[in-house]
Amino acid sequence: MSNTHLAEKETLKARWDALIAERPMRIREAASHLDVSEAELLATGLGNDTVRLTSPWPDLLKRFKDLGYVMSLTRNEGCVLEHKGIFDRISVFGGGNHHMATVLGPIETRVFFKNWGYAFANTLDTGTRVMKNIQVFDKSGEAITKIYLQPNSDYEAYEQLLADFKAENQAEALNTQEKEVIDYNNDIDEDAFLVEWRNLKDTHDFFPLLGKHKAHRYHALEIAEGEFTHQIDNQSITTILEHASATQLPIMIFAGNHGNLQIHQDVVKNIVPLARGGQDWINVMDPEFNLHLRRDKIAHTWVVKKPTSDGIVTSVEIFDVNKDMICQVFGLRKPGQKELTDWADLVATLDKTS
Repeated sequence: MSNTHLAEKETLKARWDALIAERPMRIREAASHLDVSEAELLATGLGNDTVRLTSPWPDLLKRFKDLGYVMSLTRNEGCVLEHKGIFDRISVFGGGNHHMATVLGPIETRVFFKNWGYAFANTLDTGTRVMKNIQVFDKSGEAITKIYLQPNSDYEAYEQLLADFKAENQAEALNTQEKEVIDYNNDIDEDAFLVEWRNLKDTHDFFPLLGKHKAHRYHALEIAEGEFTHQIDNQSITTILEHASATQLPIMIFAGNHGNLQIHQDVVKNIVPLARGGQDWINVMDPEFNLHLRRDKIAHTWVVKKPTSDGIVTSVEIFDVNKDMICQVFGLRKPGQKELTDWADLVATLDKTS
């Protein structure tokens, strides 16, 4: 480690310590206050409570199964999904920009390895408990996903994972990069785009449709407004969660970022609104699943309909002020099944915006 890098690391650690001494906060919030990435802040603990891990990332992901019962967390600026369970069925496929994985079972995710940049094992001492964890970040240092061990996790497997994936150089500086700016097409042939939308056979065909036309998802919804999409009140998510809880209507919630998409497929039970520190949250606080959604971050909410071989499939899609997706909600269904009537009826009651 160069003297310059060592001094910068120590200075950043001192600034972080001073900040949380003044007002305790989570690392993500602290990184924002200090105008650095979360990965850079975590890396100040290298040689102390943090170990840098190395790729290949698919091999690292596969080893999560060995940890047994854990908590998996994926988030973006407006939403956090947390599941407790095991990494049961892990499948890796593709390569290059299409190198992906699916995780099925109690923890369900879709993984996009091209956006994985850094990974660390960390021991977090909160003062009341010690939490061992693995954290993955993109190349800009923004969090992709975090795995927290539970009391009944396999701690021997965790230590073996650290031994097998520990980077040789623990003092190397993080060379974080600027986030990739995607060049979307703003001059889409709307008629051709809508023809292809009308001919969709599966919800999974929608993403390739966007890719073919280089369309931003939000722009696609604007193009289809009046035929397949319309906007609804931004508080609709509260109605959805409360109704789904009261009637035990099973739903699917998709939330994440460009490196990891986490999925909930079940009923929700304990709905807890919370306003604190100028933030407005709606939460699901169930034993094996937590959702934390900032309602004050919601700028746009759309109902989206996609034709499939099984009939129309309806989603509610929630976006922030930058038109980035916060989360999607569907009625629970499997391929080959029609959409739940109760879900379609619920969405039909949600108030449209003018």
